[in-house]
Amino acid sequence: MPHLGSTVHLRALAAATLRPRQTTPPRRPPSAERVVIVSASVGAGHDGAAAELERRLVASGLTVDRFDLLDVLPARLGRLVRDGYHRLLVRAPWAYQRIYSSTERAGGGGLLARTLLRSAEERLLRALPADTGAVVSTYPGASRVLGNLRLDGRLPAPVLTYLTDFSVHPLWVADGVDVHLALHAVPAAQARAAGARDVRVCGPVADPRFRPVAAPERAAARARFGLPENAPLALLVAGSWGVGPVRQVARDLRDCGAAVPLVVCGRNGTLADQLRADGIEHVHGWVDDMPGLMHAADVLVQNAGGLTSLEAFAAGLPVASYGCIPGHGLTNAAALDEAGVAAWIRDPAQLKHVLGELIDGPRGLLQREAGLALFAGNPHGPDRGPATETAGICRTGTGPLTAAPAARRTTRPAARRLATTTALACAVWAGAVGTAVATTESGPGLMHAIGQGFDLDNPGHAHHAGHLSHEGYAKGRHA
Repeated sequence: MPHLGSTVHLRALAAATLRPRQTTPPRRPPSAERVVIVSASVGAGHDGAAAELERRLVASGLTVDRFDLLDVLPARLGRLVRDGYHRLLVRAPWAYQRIYSSTERAGGGGLLARTLLRSAEERLLRALPADTGAVVSTYPGASRVLGNLRLDGRLPAPVLTYLTDFSVHPLWVADGVDVHLALHAVPAAQARAAGARDVRVCGPVADPRFRPVAAPERAAARARFGLPENAPLALLVAGSWGVGPVRQVARDLRDCGAAVPLVVCGRNGTLADQLRADGIEHVHGWVDDMPGLMHAADVLVQNAGGLTSLEAFAAGLPVASYGCIPGHGLTNAAALDEAGVAAWIRDPAQLKHVLGELIDGPRGLLQREAGLALFAGNPHGPDRGPATETAGICRTGTGPLTAAPAARRTTRPAARRLATTTALACAVWAGAVGTAVATTESGPGLMHAIGQGFDLDNPGHAHHAGHLSHEGYAKGRHA
């Protein structure tokens, strides 16, 4: 992944003394044209979108401050949330799928999650500069916190949510948020279905280094990374954490013969060692020159549908979703497929054929065009991107709130019935943080026992860490 830049850390937050890092254009006096971006260091995608949005807003002449919501949570709870989420994805992905599905059906998180986010409201409000003109969230939890502050009349500045994914979980849509900015018509429709009122299709943001290149630059990129000159290359990514069935996918890519696998493991050094032991020749850890790798590759194979997919679209690289992680990985794969910008390969038997079409066939050409078109503007004009919309709202406001306090969504009976399930899911999540309950290398441990009890619909469920089949990933919520 590309370097994401610094994010304000609020762990030392004390009463009203905190002030965030400020990024101010040179030779511009202080003004009310200030935007605050609230992200979260959960993986790298939310921070990556925030960093690029910050760069563009600063270039347009605004002052920008950036916060990490996890640092606002009291008592270092943010670190526990981040580590718990990571452990779930690595050790018990089936449990994460169940949490994701239950909160999706309920239209949002349970009581425990709401209480946790409520604890951040006053702390974040005290951190916001007095001259804040607009606040942008790139993380669902931040949208909930900011929406509540807006509804209660404590935050006068308009709030925008930048939907960083192609699929929109109901947690993304918070009452009190003035505007939701969507990448494409597909996530825009999902946001409206979840209750968002003012939804604007603005397209994605990506570092300008991600761009199509000609043959000489492509050859130079391959030489720089020591890659084959002429063989087709499939760039396999799994986010900054290197999660999902990456080893199996890499072997599938190698064995199908459609392309040579080129794997980026993020910060997962153990995964990199395992792949090299499997005989995968081209393996990288954390990569600062991700644009260069994309310039060298012929197709991107991804499992989460986040920022890296958008960067591939900007680089003119066709994208395939395969071996997707549970939850947002599956829903993003479905949304990308519906939008026509990425192929979703559900069956390993289809891998060679689909990759061949993407690398050398008309399907690849069509997907390259569709991906690049995301960055070519929208019906409101070629310059109406997320940064332009944000700058305009900061300078002019949005008018009345899109949702008044009296218009808060009421809890449906189904949501109330799921409250206990969601609370239990959160308990499993929290429990995953402690090594005493985490799955161990020698056996499933207590975490698996908890999971057996949690799997109410399938008491005989026997999957545990790292052993989900391709079929299990492909079915997801469409099973």
